[in-house]
Amino acid sequence: MKKFAAGLFLATGTLALAACGAGGDDTSSGTSEGGEGGGEPKELVVGASNVPHALILEEAKPLLEEKGIELEIETYQDYVLPNEDLESEEIDANYFQHIPYLETQMADHGYDFVNAGGIHIEPIGIYSNKHDSLEDLPDGATILMSNSVADHGRILSMLESQGLIKLDEGVDKTAAEVKDIVENPKNLEFDADYEASFLPQLYNQDEGDALLINSNYAIDAGLNPLEDAIALEDSESPYVNVIAVRSGDEENEEIQALVEVLRSKEIQDFIVEEWGGSVVPVDGE
Repeated sequence: MKKFAAGLFLATGTLALAACGAGGDDTSSGTSEGGEGGGEPKELVVGASNVPHALILEEAKPLLEEKGIELEIETYQDYVLPNEDLESEEIDANYFQHIPYLETQMADHGYDFVNAGGIHIEPIGIYSNKHDSLEDLPDGATILMSNSVADHGRILSMLESQGLIKLDEGVDKTAAEVKDIVENPKNLEFDADYEASFLPQLYNQDEGDALLINSNYAIDAGLNPLEDAIALEDSESPYVNVIAVRSGDEENEEIQALVEVLRSKEIQDFIVEEWGGSVVPVDGE
C-alpha cells in the first residue's frame, strides 16, 4: 500500500439552546439543570458531516448528558445545507467546516456566524491509482479536485509545498486559484468540476492521474489517508474544523460545555485511537 510519511501532529459548535434554533420557548442561556442537577435536560441540535464529525459527536453524547445536555445530531452529505439550516435556526450549531470555508461562507452569504472553537484537522490527501508518488506524475498529468473554491487555496498550497507548482508570492495562499500559478514545470492540468463527495468514486474508477480528497470523504468511502494517499497535508495546516454558531450563541453555557467536551482528553484520545493520525485533534484554536 502507498504510504506517505507526513509529519502529522497529535492533538487537531456548537450548541445553543434548542430554543435558539431547533425549537423552544426561551432564547436565553441558563445553567443546565438536567443530569446531576435534576430537571429536564437541555436539547441541542448540531448539524455534522457523517465522518468524522458525527462519530465524534456520538462519542461526546454521554459526557454531555452528565452536564444535563441532550445532544441531537443531524447529518449532512454536502457543505451548503448545514450553514443554511444554521441561519434559518433549523439547527443550533454545526460541526463540519474549517475556518477559511466558514469565513468565505460568511462573506458570500452574509451569515452572522461565530467560530465557537476549533476541534480537529483533517489533512487533505493526494490519491492515485496510477502513480505511486508525486515524482511519478507525468508531464501534463490531470489533477482532479473539488469545485469548492474555498478548498482551492488549500489544495494549491499543498501542491506548492510538494514542489509541483509555484504560486504568485503576492497572493493570499488560502484564497489562491489556479490562475495564481506562476510556475508549473510538469504542465499539470487542473479539473475542478466535481463535488467533493464524488471524488472518492472517481478515484475508484481510476479517473485522472491524481485526485485531492478531503479526509472526511476519504474515510467515509473506506480509504485510509495514512495508507492510501501518496501525499498528505502537513501539520502546519490552518484548516481547523470548528463548531459554528449564530453570533451571540457562543456565550451560552451549553455551547461552551460542548466545546469543552470535544476538547477533553477522552474525546482527543478517541480521535487518535479511531483514526490514527488521519484526523488530528487540537486542544484549543
